[in-house]
Amino acid sequence: MSQNPDPFLSLGKQIKDEYGCPIGKIASFALTPGGKFDAVFIEQGDGKFLRYSLEHLKFDGADVTFISNVKSRANALCDQIPLLWRKNQALKELLEKKKISSELYEELHSNFDGALNQLKTEAQSLIEETDKEIAKCANEIKELNYALVHLELEHEIGKIDDQSYETAFSIIQENLKRINTKKNDLELTKNKLTNIILGETPKTVEQEKDKETAEFPTASPSAPELPEPPVIVYVKEMGKASI
Repeated sequence: MSQNPDPFLSLGKQIKDEYGCPIGKIASFALTPGGKFDAVFIEQGDGKFLRYSLEHLKFDGADVTFISNVKSRANALCDQIPLLWRKNQALKELLEKKKISSELYEELHSNFDGALNQLKTEAQSLIEETDKEIAKCANEIKELNYALVHLELEHEIGKIDDQSYETAFSIIQENLKRINTKKNDLELTKNKLTNIILGETPKTVEQEKDKETAEFPTASPSAPELPEPPVIVYVKEMGKASI
């Protein structure tokens, strides 16, 4: 959670996730007896109230962004696992410099290894959860592409007027952009977790994107994948980009 001098400024404000999808409105905060902000109560669009830890929120003045459970847990693991590795390495160096006894080294080393293995197990479980989220995104992209193709067909035969077509086209394109962004972000999160488990230095988002561009120079990260069998749609002269 980023620091915010007065979270109460966010009461009643709409909260969105990292990809711009509305989550709900902030209804209240939970505070510890000492006055520390501990959690937030969010009213969802269906009227249900959910409580989230402030770790899931990013504040920017009165604006609030909801960080998904996957991203929040991944960020924590990517901080904790390398830290334990560094401590383990430092412990080994202390032993080599004879600054600690071998008995104390073995005890602490065993503790660090146990904690590290537990975190790596959690990371592997999170990778599997991320795979499921990626699959959901892929299915949403497929369905949105079907919706786009059917919209084009109905407009082509004159069942949908130009104004309604433009409105629907924009809605579908915005959702395609959002879901593609989410899918790419989840894939980068998965790669980061995998590298952490293997002991590799995590690649930055920019490095991952550069790699994708080099391997697939003609591919656009936001371009939707048309479903099988392929359908080619020619957009009328309305200033819209072809799909």
